[in-house]
Amino acid sequence: MTLRAGVLGLGVMGRHHSRVLNELEGVEFQGVYDPSPTVADQIEGKPVVRDLDKFLDMGFDYCVVSAPTTYHLDIGRTLAERGIHALIEKPVASTTADAIELRDLFDNAGLIGGVGHIERYNPALQSARKRIEEGLLGDIYQITTRRQGPFPGRIADVGVIKDLATHDIDLTAWVTQQEYVSINARTAFRSGREHEDMVVAVGTLSKGTIVSHTVNWLTPFKERTTIIIGEKGALVADTLTADLTFFENGVGRHEWNDISQFRGVSEGDVTRFALDKKEPLRAEHEAFRDAVLSRGTGAIVTLAQGAAVVAIAEKLVADGLEHRITAL
Repeated sequence: MTLRAGVLGLGVMGRHHSRVLNELEGVEFQGVYDPSPTVADQIEGKPVVRDLDKFLDMGFDYCVVSAPTTYHLDIGRTLAERGIHALIEKPVASTTADAIELRDLFDNAGLIGGVGHIERYNPALQSARKRIEEGLLGDIYQITTRRQGPFPGRIADVGVIKDLATHDIDLTAWVTQQEYVSINARTAFRSGREHEDMVVAVGTLSKGTIVSHTVNWLTPFKERTTIIIGEKGALVADTLTADLTFFENGVGRHEWNDISQFRGVSEGDVTRFALDKKEPLRAEHEAFRDAVLSRGTGAIVTLAQGAAVVAIAEKLVADGLEHRITAL
């Protein structure tokens, strides 16, 4: 069966989604909806339609929603009413209430709804989760994520928490298979926008793992690092390069007295794993295509999971504002 698919919103991510859909086996990419008069008339050889009803009348099995977050609920409601499955870019909605409404709309219509938390499909993090499940690290003590870089001009309607930190919230819970039980934040507003552009968050997961997330739009280099520390060593995932390295706890004895008195761990072997590096966006699309065909959630990020991420992000935004320092 060939599925008919389209994209709503022709920004940076919309162009990437269009490229992948146009090449995806078992899918016929039919075009894009975008009301802006400044975008091209075609993408990947397919039409860009500026009227939503006319676009949806083309007939779709599923669509990708890559419009600004503030429009996700309205677009999602229209798709659900039309009986069209949807893969919605993260964050799934602007508020938890909107995210829950989207979840209920698709559930009640018997439709597949997914969220584009693309880091779950990064080879480094997929390998990390598999090795954690196999017991490579033993108990997980701590996870630290760093997601830093310059400001992307494409973002206007949310701050760095809902745009970037939602990646770290989702991947941390997914890799460890734990839920957040507490989370707090400190935020900064340094670029003159109404939304926060820096955040440091700390929290605790359901099995006692402590977490920290450093996220900002004000760093002149890109960093995407996840460090997972356990009783047997540490995994370091670089999701920019899709590399995963294991630092094993050492078993040797120290002859230097001052060091030998320290009751922590020592340096052991270091292993950089060889991974099959499929493009995460392609893997995400394959998972959603398969979910639509099987009418099961399979390996996708569900709307319920996406709503849970938004709820945590909202708590971080509120906590950051509560503790904001305006003057010393």
